[in-house]
Amino acid sequence: MTDTLHPPSPPLRILLVDDDPFMLSMLADMLEDLGQLNVRSESDARQALLALPQYRPDLLICDLSMPELDGIEFLHKAADSHFGGAVVLLSGMDASVRQAADTLARAHGLRLLGTLAKPASPAALAELLAKIRGQV
Repeated sequence: MTDTLHPPSPPLRILLVDDDPFMLSMLADMLEDLGQLNVRSESDARQALLALPQYRPDLLICDLSMPELDGIEFLHKAADSHFGGAVVLLSGMDASVRQAADTLARAHGLRLLGTLAKPASPAALAELLAKIRGQV
C-alpha cells in the first residue's frame, strides 16, 4: 500500500561542474554513497550551462577555477538564465577567495548553500545534502 499523503520524493538532481575528471569522479562516488541522488557531471562549463535548463538540478556544485569560463563567470551566466537551485562552490584556492566568490554568488541572487575546500570530504557533502533536503 502506498502512502498517498507522503509520496516518495524524487532523488535530488545534482550537477557537478569541474574541469578535473578525477575530481568529478571522486565527487560522484562520494555522493553515490550518500543515498538516492541523480548526479550528472560536466567537465566543460559551457556544456554545463547548456545542461542547466534541461536537467534543472536541485543542487549545483561548481569549481571556481576552470579554463575558458571560470566559476564566477559560470555562476553569473547561471543566474542570468534564472537558475533557481542551490549552489555550492568548490575550490582549492584559499578561504579569502572562496569568501569573495560566496559574496559575488549571493549578489547575483543565487541561493548559496556554502563553499567547500578541495578535496571535499564525504561529511561536508552529507551536511550540505541535509541542508538542501530541508529546503526542497
